[in-house]
Order: sequence, then structure tokens, then C-alpha cells
Amino acid sequence: MKPFTVFAALTWLALSPHAQTRPALPPPGGSILGPEGNPMSARAAGPSGPVPKMSDGKPDLSGVWFSPRTVDPGKPAMLPWAAALTKERTENHSKGDPESMCLPAGVPRMNPFPWKIVQTPKLLVMLFEGNIHTYRQIFIDAEHPKDLDPTWYGHSTGKWDGDTLVIDSVGFNDKFWFDFAGHPHTEQLHVIERFHRRDYGNLDMDITIEDPGAYTEPWKIKRTSPLMVKGEIQEYICNENNQDVEHIVGK
Repeated sequence: MKPFTVFAALTWLALSPHAQTRPALPPPGGSILGPEGNPMSARAAGPSGPVPKMSDGKPDLSGVWFSPRTVDPGKPAMLPWAAALTKERTENHSKGDPESMCLPAGVPRMNPFPWKIVQTPKLLVMLFEGNIHTYRQIFIDAEHPKDLDPTWYGHSTGKWDGDTLVIDSVGFNDKFWFDFAGHPHTEQLHVIERFHRRDYGNLDMDITIEDPGAYTEPWKIKRTSPLMVKGEIQEYICNENNQDVEHIVGK
């Protein structure tokens, strides 16, 4: 089966072996929005149980996770130019969204498909099924290089704060959108993500977006992902059969 992007995803979800457990398409915001039990959620919650541990005693965040559910989308306080651009993109039905053209979603945007964490003591890797089937690397107990070339996913380091992994990301380009609504950013973007495995089957994420070039104050978002107990991420090659572009014509 050839994969595709947003407009064909509902059909794919219906045919997928995970059709009864995968979430539906996300609203603006980049992940599943709504309270526990909302049919837009993959499931109300993951299974309970003790948190797995690494050999060094740190929580093991490894596993295949359903797309995050947004618990609190926050309220972005935008500078006038950013507010005007977001309004223009929203009213133009997200025409020009880089994600719809098989470009990276950036950070912290997520899609409605599962994602996988692989963890070692010094490196955590996030593997994404959706979009361009890509990845992020988080270097544990490391420092950011002093001279970074701007990239789609930036450069990420991680440090443990008790049982919470704090991920610090900088060095972004200004090309990706935060969501379907079209919230923008600049190369001053700094994203802080706090990952906490609450129990065996639930991963909580507190995200802070800082960008003085586009926002007057930090934008805080809360998300949670339930564990996919059975199943794996699947191959998804966005540009192999991308049916989005001809439909995204704007007003």
C-alpha cells in the first residue's frame, strides 16, 4: 500500500491494521485535541504499571507511542506580523503548508500517526512514521555546538531532572509551521520539552516555545501519548503518492 498525506489519510486509517486503535486526523494544533475519552484520541489512556528503567536507573522512555493528545494547547501571544501571517494562512486553508508537501514538520509539531522512541544512556532517538518517515536525535548530557546551521529539526540536547527528561532544542530554520493554522516562528526559536513517563503506558509532555522574534511571551503546551502495546511503526513515504497538493488550493 502506498502512503500519502493528510487528505487521503482517513481512507488509509480505515484500511490500516491499526484502524481501531489509531487516532483520527488532528485539528489545527498539530496533534490530537480533546479530553480523555474523546473519539479523536487514540485511546482514553495507556495501560498502568511500573515505569521501565534503564541500567543506570533512569526511566526508559522507549516504545511505540500513539500520536500525542493535546491536553492544553496554550494561548500563543503573537507579535502583530505573526498574528497577521497566521490569519492569512488560516483563511487561505493552509495553502503552502510545508508539511503537506512532504517537508519536515519541525518541532514540536506532530502528526496523527505513531512514533517510536529508542533510548540509550547517551542518545535518545525519535522515529516518526508519518510525514517523511524521519527522525530526531537528542544528545544526553551534551552541549549545543556554538555555530549551528539552521535546520528543520534543530539541534537537541537532553538532561535528566529527576525522572523527567528535559530536551532543549535550538538552531532551527524559519521554514516549518507549528500547526495547520500556520503559526510561524523565526530562527530565534528555542523549544524546551519535558518528557515524563507517568507510568508504564503514558508519556506526558510539557512544551515551552520561546521565540522573541514572533511571540511576546513563552507559549506553553501540554500533551500526553499512550503506549501502543502491540504493533510497530510502518513505512510511510510521503512523496511517493502525495495527493495533498492538488487539493490545497486556498481560497
